[in-house]
Amino acid sequence: MSDRIPMTRAGYNKIKAELDVLQNEQMPEVEKRVAAARAEGDLSENAEYHGARETQGMLLAKINLLRDKLAHAAIVDTSKVPKDQVAFGCTVVVKDLDFDDQEQFTLVGAGEEDYDAGRINVASPLAQGLLGKQVGERVEVEVPAGTNRFEILAIRFEDD
Repeated sequence: MSDRIPMTRAGYNKIKAELDVLQNEQMPEVEKRVAAARAEGDLSENAEYHGARETQGMLLAKINLLRDKLAHAAIVDTSKVPKDQVAFGCTVVVKDLDFDDQEQFTLVGAGEEDYDAGRINVASPLAQGLLGKQVGERVEVEVPAGTNRFEILAIRFEDD
């Protein structure tokens, strides 16, 4: 499996902006809190110091995660993907054959997913099962909760 993380230019820019805020605004603020708490004396019983250090550790972990995503980013030009099949960047409308209702998914890269809004990571089992399919095809997708059966009703691409 490739260590490249597919994403759109918009997704890349969103992650980069979040990283910038964390590094240049939030981290200096936390560092000030740590320094102020350290100046108060005995660190063994200084709850404010320990809380600030914990916050600093979580913030650093988030920064490292975002840096890693950016380092492994593969920006996909959605204008070059086939328009007649499910591909990265498309919105696919499916009919759930088990529940007889319609669902809509947009296949996005890391950092852009929002499951409540139907934006699913292209690396997810559901997206992988839909990739390459065309309108009218029926597909069975193995997901952790079992098997989902869909019919592809429409494929749309939003212009960036």
